[in-house]
Amino acid sequence: MLPMYRLASLLGCAALLSACSSPNRPPADANNNSVNTPPAATAPKSTDNNALANHLPPAAGHTPATRRAAMQRFGIELAKTRNLSEPAVLALLNDARYNEAVIRIVTPPAVGQPRAPRSWKQYRGRFVEPIRINQGRAFMEQYSSELKRASERYGVPENIIAAIIGVETLYGRSQGNFRALDALASLAFDYPDPKRPDRAELFRNQLADLIELDLTGRIDARTIKASYAGAIGIPQFMPGSIKRFAVSASGTTQINLSGSVPDAIMSVANFLVEHGWQRGLPVFAPVTLPASASKLVDGGLKPTLDWPQLRAAGARLAPGAAEGPWMRSALGVIDLPEESAGTVELRTATQNFFTITQYNRSYFYAASVADLAAELGKP
Repeated sequence: MLPMYRLASLLGCAALLSACSSPNRPPADANNNSVNTPPAATAPKSTDNNALANHLPPAAGHTPATRRAAMQRFGIELAKTRNLSEPAVLALLNDARYNEAVIRIVTPPAVGQPRAPRSWKQYRGRFVEPIRINQGRAFMEQYSSELKRASERYGVPENIIAAIIGVETLYGRSQGNFRALDALASLAFDYPDPKRPDRAELFRNQLADLIELDLTGRIDARTIKASYAGAIGIPQFMPGSIKRFAVSASGTTQINLSGSVPDAIMSVANFLVEHGWQRGLPVFAPVTLPASASKLVDGGLKPTLDWPQLRAAGARLAPGAAEGPWMRSALGVIDLPEESAGTVELRTATQNFFTITQYNRSYFYAASVADLAAELGKP
């Protein structure tokens, strides 16, 4: 059985979020198992979300009448479980429009259709390139005080925060062209793969969160734009992540991830800390791996090794590298393949690398963020 991160994602967009040049289409990276911005995909499911899902028929195969009936049952249950106005909930759902383009994007390929070989070089080249590097340096200069404040508060380096925003939306310039309400309703009630009821459930959960955010005054669900998968704003947060991890730079109750770069910066840092970021730890350890290191790759999203184990397997401190706190941290060996050439790049990752994969469940994505951050951090 293939590791989870190797399964071809139907929704992955580096923006999962959105590790792609445009938040409106998935990347050519099978090493991606996220949903356009992973915050939503990885956020814990609340009991009220699960209760809502249990009241619905399968999302695929609806007629317009059964779809509308399912949406009404969903709305009634949502209003009840979250103490929201039932007429207001149903009015929002009534405004949701089926979006054929969204469904077309996530429709799985025909059976037997070969997938493109994974290419780390090609994937990396979309993000670690002159335009994104130059614009990233300008972004860091323009928002230097905001980045410094977030870094001091959360312990996440300024260049890591900037790199995530750069990969997700080109520093806020490409936030998506779909109405969030339409995208999420389409995926919640018309998900095109009947073999993936979990995906339909995930999007129903996110639709529920979007409606709650609207009715509590935090988002205008009728107007806010998003990626095809419903990821919102400069950092491409799904509605569930906006609820759980978005923070205001000014300390107010109003958070604007679509228009406020300071809010986006603080929210990215908070998300990473909430998912395990460790202050002062590098993303990669300065290690020279043995020729047999491929067998140490388990394909998971958590580090399962440590320095004594790697050293026993033949790993050594890289020439000129200094010892550091990473030696006392959990570690993992990750692979970045070039399948058409039959080659692979191996790296030793720390907990902080795996934390980035909680933003988008892809080794390619997390390594691209780290490499772009390294470029942005150069003098």
